[in-house]
Amino acid sequence: QVQLVESGGGLVQAGGSLRLSCAQSIRIFNINSMSWFRQAPGKQRELVASLTSAGTTNYADSVKGRFTISRDNAKNTLYLQMNNLKPEDTAVYYCNVKTHTWPYDYWGQGTQVTVSS
Repeated sequence: QVQLVESGGGLVQAGGSLRLSCAQSIRIFNINSMSWFRQAPGKQRELVASLTSAGTTNYADSVKGRFTISRDNAKNTLYLQMNNLKPEDTAVYYCNVKTHTWPYDYWGQGTQVTVSS
């Protein structure tokens, strides 16, 4: 069974950096896009950044210029480099993979990112 295993979360001071990783336990085929979402307490889950199979990236306005999404195909791993972190970036971050074929949607278990002021 395919799993997305996230790592790299933690506690960091404002202005600091973290790099999140999302590794596929088994290589996923027919990928349409790979994304990072986040959910803060009391808020809805929101898209942070996405990367299509064609290499097109998309970022939430709140993270543009600070976050970078990338992938290492050889390692079947998705990354999110987060720089100049702000307290409002505090949330649980989830990795998501969408495919052209069933089951169409994979989610990681989430990793906590906490930014102190």
